[in-house]
Parts: sequence; structure tokens; C-alpha cells
Amino acid sequence: MPGMPALCLRPRDLRRGAFLTLLFALSVSTAAVTGWGCVEADGAALAEAGPPPAATADREAVARAAAEAVAEGKSGKKAAQEVVSRSGDRWGTVYDRGEYAAFAEDLDGRWTGVGLWTRRRPDGRIEVDRVQPDSPAARAGLRAGDRLLSVDGRAVSGLPVADVVALLRGEAGTPVVLGLSREGAALTETVRRAQLRADPVTVRRLADGTTVIKVASFTRGSGERVREAVRQAPPGAGVLLDLRGNPGGLVTEAVTAASAFLDGGLVATYDVHGAERALYAAPGGDTGRPLVALVDGGTMSAAELLTGALQDRGRAVTVGTRTFGKGSVQMPTPLPGGAVAELTVGTYRTPAGRSLDGGGITPDLAGGDAAEERARTVLGGLGVGS
Repeated sequence: MPGMPALCLRPRDLRRGAFLTLLFALSVSTAAVTGWGCVEADGAALAEAGPPPAATADREAVARAAAEAVAEGKSGKKAAQEVVSRSGDRWGTVYDRGEYAAFAEDLDGRWTGVGLWTRRRPDGRIEVDRVQPDSPAARAGLRAGDRLLSVDGRAVSGLPVADVVALLRGEAGTPVVLGLSREGAALTETVRRAQLRADPVTVRRLADGTTVIKVASFTRGSGERVREAVRQAPPGAGVLLDLRGNPGGLVTEAVTAASAFLDGGLVATYDVHGAERALYAAPGGDTGRPLVALVDGGTMSAAELLTGALQDRGRAVTVGTRTFGKGSVQMPTPLPGGAVAELTVGTYRTPAGRSLDGGGITPDLAGGDAAEERARTVLGGLGVGS
């Protein structure tokens, strides 16, 4: 690419390739279970086929619509959102001041809400995907699989997940009435919002010395926690990097996580309004430790960027199901009246030039419900210090 530094990607390790060939030959078929991507903060679920390539909204048109609405005493946010919706920018959204502050809290791994992760089914139904332990929702007895019908009397079926999340948010201590359906029975639960915090990185050690690093999202500080977990792993022991269900987050944190396993070099390229840019890992990562990355249909955005880098550079074997396919770049645009528009400005590409947007990443080996077991088998085949 013009203006881009040259990069030599090393061929995939011969031992790794030979082992994959052997494993394919010996393994029995595994059904690929991809399900639906789920995000609490930024996106609705889509089918395995993935989203279409990103469209973009005209920043000037969005700002102009907001300015005209504010001048007429109307909602600048609503007017701007109408322009974004018509543009086809599926990842574009508009926040008011409070919502954008809540979005910033999410990136710190904390937020005010009830502790629900939701997903939208193909028919528009909103379902509870998971419930955070010891949250208001958990204490009220809500379960994964419950259908969410309304929030404070407003029907939510057909709404984008981001809009549902906005309804669930609010000040800590304030009540919210949830209309639900469970196995055909109607339920009504009143819960109080609370300040919540999620642990984005958890680490566990298996009996054979394998370190399992689960990254739930790339919030601030998560990348360095991955690096520290790798530094603390037993010498030569393998690492399972679990990115399943990771909706993304801060790209800089994903690049820091990549630096745990790479000795510098390209992680991804991206464009902003046609201008090419690049992201590089820091030098000094552990390049010899056996590594397997677990992914699924809920692996999105910054998590896909990390997966693509490890896969393209031959650093990891990837196991699981095809990732979601969100490879678009959003940047904030302040609007008249105090709203903020997050608009798509470009797309990411892996070190080998693959676009992440729309197609996602196909793992080296399929793995459904038994993905972690298969990943451990792969890790054992890679051997110490491969």
C-alpha cells in the first residue's frame, strides 16, 4: 500500500501445520454452533452469515440536521439519529450527554444498570443472554433465556440492543419495571439500578500447567492484564486465550494484548476517510509459548482484530466457530445541543490484508460445545516451546 511500511509475515510454523493436518485427519466431525452475537452496549445480534460491509453516514449532514432541530427547539439527537438510520450505517449511533457518559463508563469496565446482557433474535424478540452474578437482575431471579417484553412500560421487541440498554440504564438506586415472559408465563419484576463492575480478564491454571486467559471485553487496563498473565505463566507451558463472547472495546487494549505474544510488528491496518494507518505490537512479547485462541460468533470488533493478527502471523492456532464480522471503525463527532454521533469512518484489515467486516474470521479448527477440550488437545500437540 502506498505510504505503508513493508512487512514480512513469517510462514506458519511447519510443526504447527503438520499437526493441524494430522488432527484434521484423525478427528471426528464437530458440529459448528455459531448462535447469535450478543452485546450489552453496542449492537444487535446477527446471523452466522454476518453483517454486510459497513456503510457510512455523512458527518456534515448529521451535524446539520442536529443544528436545525436545536434551532427549532427540537431534539438534536433524534434528528441526527434519523439521518444516521437512513444512511445505512449499521454501527452508527447518536448519544445524548448522559448516554455518552455511560458509554465512557463501559470502557472503564463499570456502568449503572441492572446486570443484564441481551440479544435480539431474527424475529425482533429481545432475550436475556446472561445475567451478571450478584446484580439486581440476579437477585430478582432473572435467567438467561427469559424474553424481555418491556422496560418501564415501553415495548422493546424490534428495538436495537443499544436502545434497550439505554432504557435499562439510569441513576443508581432508581427503580425499573421489567415485563418478561418465561416459558409462556408473563412476569413483572421491579429492580433497582446499581453501580456495577465487570472483571474483563480472568485467569485460571489447569493441572497440566496450561494458563487459561479469558478476556470478556477490552476495557481499560485489560491488555496489560493479559501481558501480566502471560509473564506469570509457568515457563514453556501453553496458553489458551479465550475470546469467546468478547464484543470488543478499546482497540489500543487489543493491541497491547497482542504485544504479549508478538515481538513487535504489524497487528492491523485501518483507514479513516481513506487515509491508511497502522497498529503495531510492542517488542518483547513471548513468541515461543504454545498458544491457542478460542473464538465464536460472539467474538467481535477489537477481539477479531487480535484474532486476525495472531492467525495471520502464525502465532496461534484458532479453534471455535466463525467470528461475528464487525471490522468497522467508529469515531465520535460532537453535535449541536450536546449530543455525540459515533459514525463509521473506515474498516480494519488483518496483517495479511483480510477485511474483518462482514465475513469475520474462520478458525483453523471447528469447535462447538467441546471447543475448550479440543483446544487443549491442539495445545498438547503443539508441544512446549513450539
